[in-house]
Amino acid sequence: MAERKPIESWLTDMDGVLIHEGVPIPGADAFIKRLTESGRPFLVLTNNSMQTPRDLHARLSRLGLEVPVENIWTSALATAKFLDDQRPGGTAYVIGEAGLTTALHDIGYILTDTHPDYVVLGETRTYSFEALTKAIRLINNGARFIATNPDETGPSTDGPLPATGSVAALITKATGREPYFVGKPNPLMMRAGLNKIGAHSETSAMVGDRMDTDVLAGLEAGMETFLVLTGLTRTEEVERYPYRPSTVADSIADLVERV
Repeated sequence: MAERKPIESWLTDMDGVLIHEGVPIPGADAFIKRLTESGRPFLVLTNNSMQTPRDLHARLSRLGLEVPVENIWTSALATAKFLDDQRPGGTAYVIGEAGLTTALHDIGYILTDTHPDYVVLGETRTYSFEALTKAIRLINNGARFIATNPDETGPSTDGPLPATGSVAALITKATGREPYFVGKPNPLMMRAGLNKIGAHSETSAMVGDRMDTDVLAGLEAGMETFLVLTGLTRTEEVERYPYRPSTVADSIADLVERV
């Protein structure tokens, strides 16, 4: 493997890397503190679109992880950035929570169920049959189909929950229309995040717990990649993929000295 330039900027996933089932992962506080004190540009990323950066900042702060609001990048923000670039001042029918609706309001989008430019599907714990039916009919009538992320399940203390990817599959089955997924592993989310902090891929690293989203997104964005084994991907699963992370580490604690 060609020698890479020193790492100057860091992107790190949240669930499975910094926290797991609502509990901080040992070493996460030291990693965030080291990043903050170093002055290096960094972002904490999440494919979950439910919460705003302010909500996530408060949640992490309660767990002892002090991540500034401006250092949080969600699939909802990436989706809003994409739509603002594609069709400024557009309209959308949204299935999702405050993280997504706030991001779209902030770029000047009008949320409506009357001839919207887009149907935008995000994460929610209260997917309703009525809302899904409306989305299907709007897509059949010409609305473009966007989804914040392709994750099929999400974590909870009681086990996996159906997530955006699973619900998107239901809509696709009913309409024959595939959504455009903005979140990981789409490198668009990574590149938009790098642009946000003024970083360059050749001197940036991505830390994640999933080979199929975090590592793949980092790889396709041209970044150095670190897989930690505190989340979804197990050691024995790494070799099943046709691509590899730059480094496999037991946990985020092993990366503190790299910052």
